[in-house]
Amino acid sequence: RMPNWGGGKKCGVCQKAVYFAEEVQCEGNSFHKSCFLCMVCKKNLDSTTVAVHGEEIYCKSCYGKKYGPKGYGYGQGAGTLSTDKGESLGIKYEEGQPHRPTNNPGTAQKVGGSDGCPRCGQAVYAAEKVIGAGKSWHKSCFRCAKCGKSLESTTLADKDGEIYCKGCYAKNFGPKGFGFGQGAGALVHSQ
Repeated sequence: RMPNWGGGKKCGVCQKAVYFAEEVQCEGNSFHKSCFLCMVCKKNLDSTTVAVHGEEIYCKSCYGKKYGPKGYGYGQGAGTLSTDKGESLGIKYEEGQPHRPTNNPGTAQKVGGSDGCPRCGQAVYAAEKVIGAGKSWHKSCFRCAKCGKSLESTTLADKDGEIYCKGCYAKNFGPKGFGFGQGAGALVHSQ
């Protein structure tokens, strides 16, 4: 071990002295930049990717797998689907209830100060939130109710609390009858 001559700060990982030029601070602790890594996957961390649990530091993905809510769609990072529940990282997984999507907008509720997703009813946290039709959705649930196509807030149409791609919305709820759906400025000749 290196002697800590100045009685300065010690790294939260290696316990050696941390000098100003190499220091990263997180929740009152100091770390060497080279020690500021996820405890599970060893990815470099920064203030936007760190998740702290007691004295331990993780990337948000590993933290979610280890300590987040269990079940489909949790702890996998933005917009990704994965069947790895963390076993490869030495994380134990308890089987929970299977994911059952609902198309009942009345099931959305507030859970722990976060919004409930209108599609699945589960809590929506800031990192996974998409706002559309005046509601908060998970990125993975933000899909057309008819065809399942992924939506953007600029490409959706909503009706009765459900969201649709513009194509499905036009097919199912657009104007019906002669002369519609021919495009702007189309002339309809009648003899």
